[in-house]
Amino acid sequence: VQLVESGGGSVQPGGSLRLSCTASGSIYSQYCMGWFRQAPGEDREGVAVINRFSDVKFYRDRVKDRFTISRDNSKNTVYLQMDSLKPEDTAMYYCAGDYTFRANWGRPDAYKYWGQGTQVTVS
Repeated sequence: VQLVESGGGSVQPGGSLRLSCTASGSIYSQYCMGWFRQAPGEDREGVAVINRFSDVKFYRDRVKDRFTISRDNSKNTVYLQMDSLKPEDTAMYYCAGDYTFRANWGRPDAYKYWGQGTQVTVS
């Protein structure tokens, strides 16, 4: 499975961006998908996760009510809608996928497949 992110960019505080992650491979629909971010000098942290059926979603507390994760299995794509962006949201954003939905969804080692990342800058 290959994952390719897009949609990053620069935005002013309070603005919005929508990230997309498109997967190759026909079994994408069986995977749970997560979004992570990593700021310079910091650990990679889970931002949101969605299960294969889109009926279970979790968010990191600091993005709850501002970010929305969704997926379109017909397009092999997962999205992260980011609203009310803050300077502290500045980071490289990565999508990740794995067959198993784990309780430790916010840890990088819970995912087998990773994209290359897309930069988000809020200033």
